[in-house]
Amino acid sequence: MKKLLIIVLTFSLIFAFSAIGLAQSYTVGTSAGFPPFEYVEDGEIVGFDIDLMKAIGEEMGFEVTFEDIAFDSLIPALKTGNIDIVAAGMTITEKREEAVDFTNSYYSANQSIVVQEGSDSNISVLYGDHDISVQTGTTGDLWVTENLADKGILTGKIKRYDTFVLSVSDLVNGNVDAVVLDSPVAERFSETRDVQIVGNIITGENYGLAVDDGNTELLETLNEGLRKIRESGRMQEIIAKHFE
Repeated sequence: MKKLLIIVLTFSLIFAFSAIGLAQSYTVGTSAGFPPFEYVEDGEIVGFDIDLMKAIGEEMGFEVTFEDIAFDSLIPALKTGNIDIVAAGMTITEKREEAVDFTNSYYSANQSIVVQEGSDSNISVLYGDHDISVQTGTTGDLWVTENLADKGILTGKIKRYDTFVLSVSDLVNGNVDAVVLDSPVAERFSETRDVQIVGNIITGENYGLAVDDGNTELLETLNEGLRKIRESGRMQEIIAKHFE
């Protein structure tokens, strides 16, 4: 009986120590054409959202791997279980909340109007027969469609791309007249490409991390991680690294 008890206890301890060594791992979906939030550098996905997820993982005791996916495919990938979390500068909207659950907001932004550097264009580029470039499925895409194209204010084309890198490249090459995109991303492109910001659209957007609808446990873990990195000052360090 004593031998049996010792064997049971031994296996219990082995299992316990093994479990400690096996950290939970989550696959994070992102769209790596959205600097400084996520982009590819030297073949590696880097950026604010990447550092944010790594910090939360370290704080909450889980590991993360990243998958680069077209922005408008992120929520479908979450719904099918191909990814566990979306970290992609995704704005919290009522429509998206019908399909996923968002964490508390971790960043706020507006939309900007970007044109070629040295251009005489101004915000009037959004009116009449002009071609506007956007990233498919973003709030910029929705804003231009609903507020300009659907109302007949913009009579030119809306050109949609999988990433803002492609949108901005088309602008630099003279194939469109302007790009509408999130303000912090527009500021980064104005520093690295031959483009300039000529106006802002106040949309008051809030970014959140997304999980599948009903995944309360993971949602609470992410919110707790956000709270902890804010309180520790690590959030401010990540912000300073990418925006200051």
